[in-house]
Amino acid sequence: MNDLSRTVEALLFLSPDPVSIADLAEATEATEGQIAEAIELLSEDLGEGRRGIVLRVIGGGFALASDPAAEGAARRLLAKPRTPPLTPAQAETLAIVAYLQPVSRPEIARIRGVSSESAVQTLADRGLIEESGRSQFGAAIFKTSDLFERLFGLSGVDQLPDPSQFDPTPEDERELRERLLKAGEQRAE
Repeated sequence: MNDLSRTVEALLFLSPDPVSIADLAEATEATEGQIAEAIELLSEDLGEGRRGIVLRVIGGGFALASDPAAEGAARRLLAKPRTPPLTPAQAETLAIVAYLQPVSRPEIARIRGVSSESAVQTLADRGLIEESGRSQFGAAIFKTSDLFERLFGLSGVDQLPDPSQFDPTPEDERELRERLLKAGEQRAE
């Protein structure tokens, strides 16, 4: 398999829909003939029954699909209940824990301006945050978990996006600044 075939494979893997030769040529800056050759090499490499992924021609385009022999196992795996997405309150709480860790539940509530019991409990139940000790007042202190890092593709919390790159509206900025300053003052006490 050559570099162009590997690139075509990566593009087909990333695309949720079948991709035409013309679209692949445009994306790779190759000719349609070169794409046809790359697809032929990819097809040979993924030959029926040789790998868990097969190349399919669907609706005038190409797509990667699982080998039909894996259907039973795939159905069992995908039949598991899916975890619902995070609510805005949970996402906000997770961000606070990620950037300020270790942080206690009362500190999270002060920053958010509302009770965070439910959000913290849900995040802990899902394994995204974990208790890392107790404050001097006995409150549980939380930090992000290894699962959090895996799900977000981080090798450590030092890889979190720089919050200074966030560009809030002036109103949002004022509200955030006030809430953070207030929380910082209370944390210092």
